[in-house]
Amino acid sequence: LNSSVYFFARSALPMFGIADYGAFVAAIVLFLAIPGPGNLAIITSTAKGGVRAGMAACFGVIAADQALMWLAVAGVAGLLAAYPAAFAAVQWLGAAYLGWMGYKMLTAKPGQAPVVNIKPRHYFRQGAVITLLNPKAIVFYMAFFPLFVNPATHRGLVTFAAMAATIAALTFLYCLVVVLLTQHMAERMRANPTVVRTLEKLAGVFLIGFGVKLAISK
Repeated sequence: LNSSVYFFARSALPMFGIADYGAFVAAIVLFLAIPGPGNLAIITSTAKGGVRAGMAACFGVIAADQALMWLAVAGVAGLLAAYPAAFAAVQWLGAAYLGWMGYKMLTAKPGQAPVVNIKPRHYFRQGAVITLLNPKAIVFYMAFFPLFVNPATHRGLVTFAAMAATIAALTFLYCLVVVLLTQHMAERMRANPTVVRTLEKLAGVFLIGFGVKLAISK
């Protein structure tokens, strides 16, 4: 069975124009594991609302990520490069949003849920907004995709669709693991309000830090 799967991957993936699919998958997994606002949104959503909330935030991240990928394919990165003011405006908007979320977490009174809300659609929206307000993701995809496109077998939108589907599937699996681990830990920590409050404040500090980094980065 393993040899059959390997043969299928070796024969089918070049048809989609993806060069070195194994390296492509490894790179995506590595990028997913790097701490960032999206990871933090999933963790805090799970801690506040459980598995359902965490997965809602996950789907928000995936939906926004897919939008950014296809904007990159459509050449939006070139448009942003041609209009630096527009790029800077979106960048500052994203930084302000992250900073506001962090501030609300730092100043919230015990028992409040300042960043996330009860209904799953709010968790979804939070994950999506955090991801969408990072314009550098578009530039990243513009630079990243060509590294794994095989010029000899490239099939245009089919190739990019295969890459986008792979990223979505890997993101879902990664989020599922993070959500389940967070839920397991949260159940043990809820008995200690002091620990929960400390983690909320720490998350707020990190969110503000991500916002500052986004604002000052070139």
